[in-house]
Amino acid sequence: MLSNAIGGPNKSVDSMEKPAKKRSQWGDIRRRFIRNRLGMIGLIIIVILVTFILLAPMITPYNYATQDHSSVLVYPNSKHIMGTDDFGRDIFTRLLYGGRISLVVSLVSVVFSNIIGIALGSIAGYFGGRVDLSVTRILDILMAIPSLILAVAISSALGSGTFNTILAISVSGIPHCMRMTRSTILSVKTSDFVEAARATGSKNMRIILKHILPNSLSPVLVNATLLIGSNIMAISGLSFIGLGVQPPTPEWGSILAAGRGYIRDFWPFIVFPSLCIMLTVFGFNLFGDGLRDALDPRLKD
Repeated sequence: MLSNAIGGPNKSVDSMEKPAKKRSQWGDIRRRFIRNRLGMIGLIIIVILVTFILLAPMITPYNYATQDHSSVLVYPNSKHIMGTDDFGRDIFTRLLYGGRISLVVSLVSVVFSNIIGIALGSIAGYFGGRVDLSVTRILDILMAIPSLILAVAISSALGSGTFNTILAISVSGIPHCMRMTRSTILSVKTSDFVEAARATGSKNMRIILKHILPNSLSPVLVNATLLIGSNIMAISGLSFIGLGVQPPTPEWGSILAAGRGYIRDFWPFIVFPSLCIMLTVFGFNLFGDGLRDALDPRLKD
């Protein structure tokens, strides 16, 4: 009886504690994202594309650079599901390996753009005054030039190649990342927890890194996701005009450039690279929109 008497209250206390348990913030974000159908469609597209690209050596038996002059401009069949190009190379294989270049260049460019943009935006937004005026005016000059035109100018000055393409895309993306970070920090730095950190004697760098940035990264993260799709378009555009990744290294834009002479006579050379670019950009845009809705605190239950 004593054990029952002791066990009874403990059981009731446990049953009272369970409903009081709060859900984590990231758990709420994950649940809101899963309920977003368009965001999930974008995530599925990205996962499928990345899986095919990473497993390219296991999926296709061909080498992207091997030429077969006996099978030039062959339409899709059982051996070549997307046909062959003007050198007899398998288009499907070149698209898989070209996707690696496009995604890696885009992701690295996004990382560089955000690192520099977040650093400049944090300094300008937090300190304000002349510092803010100097940084924003310098970047206003870059923002006055369309990002693709700026990337073309940088690539023309530095020359073609993978590294120079990354540098050109990164520089053209810095102003937008900086503006996004600055506007977010301007709204966060007047919060009570920032004033409390100042009152306790925290240094400016600690306040920025420990208090302001963690509460300002949601829009920056969404912007970085959307920027991946924009960068893929820019990379393909640079390669298309001969200023990006150079043949024989496959890249979606350079594959399109090689096929533009056959646009009326051999449709697979144009359609399949275009579909790869379109689906990838479409997937990242849907994923970014879904992530933005999931991170929006106004949509909390």
